[in-house]
Amino acid sequence: MQHLRDATALLLCCLLCLPAAADNQPQTAPAARPKYPSGQLQGDERILQALSRFTFGPRPGDLEAVRKIGLDSWFEEQLRPANMDETDLNAQLANFPAMQWRLQDLFYRLPSNPIIRQAAQGKVNFPASGTLHAVYENQIYRIEARRQEQAAKSAQAATPQPGPADGAVNRTTKSAENDVAVANPPQMEPAAAAPVAAGTTPATAMSSGQPSPPAFDDAAIQSILALPPQPRVMRLQSMQPEEFESLIRSLRPAQHEALTAGMSPELKEAVGDLENPERTVVQELLAQRLARDVYSNAQLQEVMTDFWLNHFNVYLRKNEQMPYYLVSYERDIIRPLALGRFEDLLEAVAHSPAMLLYLDNAQSIGPHSPAAERAKRAAARRPGAGKADAGLNENYARELMELHTVGVNGGYTQADVTQVARVLTGWTVDRPQFGGGFLFAPMRHEPGSKTVMGVKFKPGGEMEGRALLHMLATRPATAQFISRELAVRFVCDDPPQALVDRMAKAFLTTGGDIPSVLQSLFHSPEFWTASSYRAKVKTPLEFVVSALRASSASVQNYQPLVNALRQMGMPLYECIPPTGYKWDAADWVSTGELVNHMNFALMLAANRLPGITVEWAPDLDLSTLDSDAPTRQVIPTPESEEARLEPMLVAGGVSDATRKAALEQFQARMQQVNATAVPVAAERHAAMNAGKQAPAADRFEREDQLLAGLLLGSPEFQRR
Repeated sequence: MQHLRDATALLLCCLLCLPAAADNQPQTAPAARPKYPSGQLQGDERILQALSRFTFGPRPGDLEAVRKIGLDSWFEEQLRPANMDETDLNAQLANFPAMQWRLQDLFYRLPSNPIIRQAAQGKVNFPASGTLHAVYENQIYRIEARRQEQAAKSAQAATPQPGPADGAVNRTTKSAENDVAVANPPQMEPAAAAPVAAGTTPATAMSSGQPSPPAFDDAAIQSILALPPQPRVMRLQSMQPEEFESLIRSLRPAQHEALTAGMSPELKEAVGDLENPERTVVQELLAQRLARDVYSNAQLQEVMTDFWLNHFNVYLRKNEQMPYYLVSYERDIIRPLALGRFEDLLEAVAHSPAMLLYLDNAQSIGPHSPAAERAKRAAARRPGAGKADAGLNENYARELMELHTVGVNGGYTQADVTQVARVLTGWTVDRPQFGGGFLFAPMRHEPGSKTVMGVKFKPGGEMEGRALLHMLATRPATAQFISRELAVRFVCDDPPQALVDRMAKAFLTTGGDIPSVLQSLFHSPEFWTASSYRAKVKTPLEFVVSALRASSASVQNYQPLVNALRQMGMPLYECIPPTGYKWDAADWVSTGELVNHMNFALMLAANRLPGITVEWAPDLDLSTLDSDAPTRQVIPTPESEEARLEPMLVAGGVSDATRKAALEQFQARMQQVNATAVPVAAERHAAMNAGKQAPAADRFEREDQLLAGLLLGSPEFQRR
């Protein structure tokens, strides 16, 4: 770890201490006409600027491809992504079948805990047999086990406990429930439970006092793992809940991985559902998002999807339904409208259950609405009999103005926030525990006219809200606010006001057409200034995805990437405040952050992330490196290999100072390795006797991995 910190410090110093270019060199001979250097990017640097800002990072070959068709043509293609070839992406997305289901099917087939509680009470019908029946039975069992465990703890807390002198035995308790939720959200840890006798339900067995089932031994586990995929799933779904729980607890990590070996995506998903359907939803939601960022050719659409998901932020763990609603929120609202009209996107977000639940507008009730008046009469008849409805909630109204449209300096007051909240009363969600959609509830709507920012809205039910959204979407302050956010994302942390003004003008004259605003940005001189080249610090998401794209990594398991983003402080969908994550450098530049980046780069390059592989194919035959033949190839030097890898990984190259620091760190690391290595001759002899690959080739591959990791962790790569 200390060596990684040293490497990071060296490379960071390269970035921070680069001398400024001297534009006024002394002339040794008079020139006929002085040459004035252009302040605009030229040649390939223009292409790299566009690739680094409008994509999640260039892949090998992207520079040549854009050069061939022309930069303007490439950008126009990105603005209209419908006809792009997405073969590679679709192959990845096929691994997540549930992400294509209708929202109601998602709730039913991968039931959330609220649905399971309803099913336990007989209020939800589910199949009498098959995998889905087993999913419901397993979840009912777990919830009842948790309920009884909590009841036992409460009873124990209420009962005086004997002290040590009375012979009490100390027990090791498991982690707090909140810690479990943070580590593996949103899931429920199975509690120890009694076996269920044939013909009994999980609930009755839980109180039967039967002993816990024994753990599965290796022979029993191997007999299950030896089954073909389909029979293996049939065996798992035929187990009683307590038997299935005992099996899962008995599996070692390698055995757990082997449980789904050779299965189709649908069968793998079925096994995950039997274990925890809510966890399956979250895992697939995160994985498909990263798959799109890495593999999609419609990169501008994915970058803008990320932009709008952050602008209209929704927190994954708001409640037990939110992961399900986020699937539809991203798939059906944000991504399809990411390159459309802002007003259409704003209205779709305002009607989405995800936003209505996240910012609590679903609970908002007009103070003088029929529902509120009825609650007041009921409370007067029976004082203290029950809790009155929540009343007016201003959370969404405030963020709609401050974060979604006109901005904090947009000219509104607290009175306007209250009036917006009154306009939007009645905008709620129909039975959210079952995946219901938007519902306008007239009984909750505040009657009478309202005035927002000097504009009067006549009584009109839901149409008041639509008129309000139109007013906010078309205000000049909104054009300025959205344009500035886009300029910060794509140009620099403090964009010139002249650029923002031109973008805002395009916004207003085209009715909020997002491609037109982006075209205004793309054709602006500010975007192409030399000072903006590599001036933006990558967020953790941009760094991780760009490293995968630059190295042409093959991803079969996205969980290591999810874990890396969490460690770097940017877990997907987990920004709690509605502000979303910040784009400027101040939030993402620190020694600890750079060390995390370097660690990730080295692990990726060394193929130490499970399920993610990178091929560092050199331009020579590795099998001849240890040959004694006269025609043996010359073993490349670290300098020649750095020169080969650098253009592959860091488009535009690195500075001389960074290159020197990387090679010095490489030499220091290899000296440590070689100090403890077996002598080459003995190593070659042992390898040849064992029939293994030439040891020098192995060592050469390790050296390439280290060089590649240092380049991916370089300051130039950490900027875009």
